[in-house]
Amino acid sequence: MAVTIQDPISIPVRALLAGARRKQSQLLELTQRLVLAESPSDNKAAVDACMDLAAAHAKSLDGRIKRHRQRQFGDVLELRFGLRFGPRKSAAANRILVLGHLDTVWPLGTLKTMPCRIKPDSEGNSRLWGPGTLDMKAGVAMAFTAIEMLQEASQLNTEIILLLNSEEEIGSPVSRPITEKLAQESSAVYVLEPAQGLAYKTSRKGTGNWRLNVQGLAAHAGVDFTCGRSAILELAHQIEKVSAWTDLKRGTTVNVGVIGGGTKTNVVPAEAWAEVDVRVAKRADGPRMEKRFAALKPTPKSGVCLTVEGGINRPPMERTRGTVKIFRRAQTLAAEIDWQLTEAGTGGASDGNFTSALGIATLDGMGAVGEGAHATHESILIEHLAPRTALLAAMLAG
Repeated sequence: MAVTIQDPISIPVRALLAGARRKQSQLLELTQRLVLAESPSDNKAAVDACMDLAAAHAKSLDGRIKRHRQRQFGDVLELRFGLRFGPRKSAAANRILVLGHLDTVWPLGTLKTMPCRIKPDSEGNSRLWGPGTLDMKAGVAMAFTAIEMLQEASQLNTEIILLLNSEEEIGSPVSRPITEKLAQESSAVYVLEPAQGLAYKTSRKGTGNWRLNVQGLAAHAGVDFTCGRSAILELAHQIEKVSAWTDLKRGTTVNVGVIGGGTKTNVVPAEAWAEVDVRVAKRADGPRMEKRFAALKPTPKSGVCLTVEGGINRPPMERTRGTVKIFRRAQTLAAEIDWQLTEAGTGGASDGNFTSALGIATLDGMGAVGEGAHATHESILIEHLAPRTALLAAMLAG
């Protein structure tokens, strides 16, 4: 889909920055409320409770709310702001899809050991700490704040869809089709995932997961050694084979991250398994890796059975012409507030991978700046909230 780059906004980015600074305490308060509503991906009730908070806030901003009800996972929240346009392709030029998620990797009760609080780090930088602050509840709060600023300035001249997913951390099994449908009705997609340092992300690797299961034959290691068929030995051969598919020049990595098997040291192991993470930089490499895994066979005369399960979960988000075009616009707007915005790629994946693979210009890493995503020191740097929220507002303005 062609990308429509809008005319320069009538409200200066510096004015938006001043507005974002005035609203910083409000933004932080909303972030804290979202963080305090713990929302692990595998707890529907908890995720739905966090979605309730977001829906209530959207209602206060006159958002049009559609709740996609789910049974196994948390509900998906589709929030629309600004002008109304139909689903026709011709209307896409006036619509922007903003992607966020409210699920986290942290189990209920994590706040007891990772309290949500504002506290300086060891270098004196003011930070907001807590599970989900960086990934990515601060980004969601930034989007709400940016929309509110544009409403107050009468600069919301597009239709903005803020889609809040409930199971991004476990692969987006139910939200993916919703994301893809809305992306195809939009001119561009902005993703509120954390920044790469200070940079926006213009590319991401695709991800895949496989499991190798080997079934051998148990035997006494001392009495009947030759009668056994070692599943672990066969798994070792398979691990060497798939690991050799790593090609750093192509941006392809194969990591056997978890293995298991066997029962006792004096028993020839009858079972063994391995879980494999695969990252690819090019879209064509996904099917190529799927064919390679599908073609795996046991070592000749090993006498074991090998089964392979898995595939590519997210295609790569490649650095496309459309993505570069909207990044250049962001870079130009950032320069108005003396911010030299840079771009970066990452090996991690997001829901932006889905939209980019559809040919929709997708810009990622537009959320908060911080460190420790999925780690006990998860936090955001407060000083970057206002400039990044101002730039987000400028990008959303019609």
